Amino acid sequence: MPRHEPISDCIMRHLPYFYSGQAMRGFGRGSKQLGMPTANFPEQVIDNLPADIFTGIYYGWASVGSGDVHKMVVGIGWNPYYKNTKKSMETHIMHTFKEGFYGEILNVAIVDYLRPEKNFDSLESLISAIQGDTEEAKK
Repeated sequence: MPRHEPISDCIMRHLPYFYSGQAMRGFGRGSKQLGMPTANFPEQVIDNLPADIFTGIYYGWASVGSGDVHKMVVGIGWNPYYKNTKKSMETHIMHTFKEGFYGEILNVAIVDYLRPEKNFDSLESLISAIQGDTEEAKK
């Protein structure tokens, strides 16, 4: 019988993972509905992810252009609560920027995996999970 790699081994094989691309506006719900502004990446960046990378929530470091490096959390996946039809990468940088940076180059280093992507039965439970992910990533 073939031996399957533990999920953590599959994930760790790709980490750290570095990517960059032009920060794009997403679905418009990060700040408005979730209280957590995010920057999305173009499809080209998402299409170039390793084929066997797991969907879920990751954390690491990010910078905008040649600016300072800040902690970040990124969701890679389908956002089942919102029933997305396209995979996305939504990055939340744990820093308050004086102005928007859409159109700027966003550089990200993913260093670890927090949890798998999952669906939620309410917006409140989704927001609670996101807040927990952010607190965990800050550590």
